[in-house]
Amino acid sequence: MAGKKADDPADDTGDGVQESIWQRMQRPARPPRAALTHAQIGAAAVEIADAEGLDAVSMRRLAERLGVATMGLYRYVRGKDDVIELMVDAVYAEEARAGEGSDWREVLRVSAMRLRALTLRHPWLVETTAHSGPLTPNFVARTDRLLASLDGLGLDADTAMTVIGTVTAFVTGATTARIRMARLMRKEGAEKMDDLRSLYSSRMRWLLESGRYPAFERYIRQGVRKDDDDWQFELGLDSVLDGIAARLKI
Repeated sequence: MAGKKADDPADDTGDGVQESIWQRMQRPARPPRAALTHAQIGAAAVEIADAEGLDAVSMRRLAERLGVATMGLYRYVRGKDDVIELMVDAVYAEEARAGEGSDWREVLRVSAMRLRALTLRHPWLVETTAHSGPLTPNFVARTDRLLASLDGLGLDADTAMTVIGTVTAFVTGATTARIRMARLMRKEGAEKMDDLRSLYSSRMRWLLESGRYPAFERYIRQGVRKDDDDWQFELGLDSVLDGIAARLKI
């Protein structure tokens, strides 16, 4: 039986363990030299996703954007999952300086604010975990910096990682909710929240007039910061950090 070709993308470690794109990128390029770089592929895919969403990123669309044959892309990536890893790594490079500083709380707070801004610039980021794991160099470098900020506080490794995961989970949840609201507004043709409230006013009136939700009604009548996303996010973030500090006495 004929063996695999030397450039067969399925030819990994030989022991049934598939290498990641990052491991394959470490190997010297085979002649002739590549006409594309992985950075170019990732950047082009990010441009498509930013403009049209993650579903719009296909090998065909990416090849068109880069001006190459679709099959030519398979010299560099196996398929969309590899492309998404390149995309995730590219956008996390934008947050590369986050985490600088000496105080753990400030490091985590700055990183959380930057992660929120990053995700709002690239809303497709919240969908990428369904396609690919986050083990890219820039993603792991961010985690490493945040863990390093907790060194010297007397936390064991599991507790330190849970602190990072808790803050990140808050950022992801709060930012995903905002992205979903923005998508709903686009779907309904609403330019601002008041437009959306007008569209849903009959539903809201029916709910409130039922008398079954008095606490919710008080919020609707008395709340003055319903549209202040920044204030809501920072209050929530600071509450999470306060809780971590109090619980762990750090």
